[in-house]
Amino acid sequence: MDQDDAQTGEESTALAEGERPDAPAPPREYPQRGFLAEWTITVILLLFGTTTLVQAFVIPTGSMEDTLLVGDHLLVDKLAYAPAGPISRYVLPYDQIKRGDIIVFRYPVDISQTFVKRAMGVPGDRIHLEDKVLFLNGKVLHEPYVYHKTEYIDSYRDNFPNDPNVPVSDGAHDMLANHVHGGDVVVPPNCYFAMGDNRDSSLDSRYWGFVPRDNIIGKPLIIYWSYDASTEDLSSPGLTVKHLVDLLEHFPTKTRWKRTFRLIRGYPVK
Repeated sequence: MDQDDAQTGEESTALAEGERPDAPAPPREYPQRGFLAEWTITVILLLFGTTTLVQAFVIPTGSMEDTLLVGDHLLVDKLAYAPAGPISRYVLPYDQIKRGDIIVFRYPVDISQTFVKRAMGVPGDRIHLEDKVLFLNGKVLHEPYVYHKTEYIDSYRDNFPNDPNVPVSDGAHDMLANHVHGGDVVVPPNCYFAMGDNRDSSLDSRYWGFVPRDNIIGKPLIIYWSYDASTEDLSSPGLTVKHLVDLLEHFPTKTRWKRTFRLIRGYPVK
């Protein structure tokens, strides 16, 4: 099971049938970003961004493969999900968090760590898995972004919710005890259910519970550089001598040039 976490630093950071509970009030609608708007925001942030607007991360593990690879260096838009003010909502293209969005958030178990996952459930959604197949609000989801890299069926991971067969956090215990209705996990208000695209090897909401809204930092915007490095090198708190030597010797050949300046976009899940 692989943590998809991004470690932060100064410049680059070693980056779910029964009675349904009352549904929360629908979120207010704000202007949505189009393709041109996203490119415009990207250019502005690249040229004028500070840590208040954007933050750099690196992906050190493979739980979002093959959408995000180990060694992808990202810029994260910290304005995307910022609370809209009475005037700024008409000026800046704030987004509501939607199913299928890739989100960056503080790990609920340890907020000093930063994770990157896909938001699969928004408040009020009902989620369960049957033999690796994800059901959202009673319907099977088509998930072209998901990779299953093991063939066996795990009783908890792949048939969720169920009795855990591995240690899980207090948040997961609370989720299983208080938020399961008719075989579905029901996402509570102001929370989200997050999963990795490398579904068989992802430390995600199945193991530690929901992501509180306040933990969400932003959305990945662009891959500004991608380098074929090991999880060990990228998980270190600083630049190791071994990694520095590797960069000096193999920068041209181990840089994934085709991923450079690739926009990161979510997938519409309904």
